[in-house]
Amino acid sequence: MTIRVLIADDQPMLRAAFRMILGSQPDIEVVAETADGAAAVEEALRLRPDVCLVDIRMPKLDGLEVTRQLAGPGVPDPMNVLIATTFDLDEYVYTALRNGACGFLLKDGAPGLLTEAVRAAATGNSLISPSITVRLLSHMAPSRERPAAPPVRGGAGAGPARPTEPLTQRERDVVRLVARGRTNEEAAAELYVTLSTVKTHLANVQRKLAARNRVEIAAWAWETGLCGGEGRV
Repeated sequence: MTIRVLIADDQPMLRAAFRMILGSQPDIEVVAETADGAAAVEEALRLRPDVCLVDIRMPKLDGLEVTRQLAGPGVPDPMNVLIATTFDLDEYVYTALRNGACGFLLKDGAPGLLTEAVRAAATGNSLISPSITVRLLSHMAPSRERPAAPPVRGGAGAGPARPTEPLTQRERDVVRLVARGRTNEEAAAELYVTLSTVKTHLANVQRKLAARNRVEIAAWAWETGLCGGEGRV
């Protein structure tokens, strides 16, 4: 099945680069491009693409507002919005996730990360650039001296979920790598297992935690201290 993508970015060269990277994939098709946020919302509502790849700083409407209008709380039939930006700011990440974004990427990331993020967003899963993931989620690690970070997951103030079944050792290994920003391919290589094995472990963990996506799995790992070896799972 072909993944239909809308690209919204005010820089023509970046739109062309994204179109070239995504268009080279047999399962991805770029169906529209826009140079401002208002046009992005209009085209997204008209075409209903599988994924909207949106810049943050654009004329008329910024990408955070575009995300809120297309995927925010209360939006009927929300779309999958993936943020791509040059600005690595925690405030942007938190706001994008609160507004319903399925992922947050830096534009200087590897092309493979972009295509993986688009595929993840198309299925309602999340992917955040590894450098952002580790910094953002590490704020959730248990500490008496560290103030609480804004929640990534829904249900502000809720404590870490308890799994319905204990995680196996291999599942814990996969979760640690995901929480530290590894892609599925990188996790498979580090653990000397196949990509399908990593996906199976993540699916099992997602079921046990009732997590919506890999970001919630990673958040749980940091909140419980699993990444530091302190958590009990």
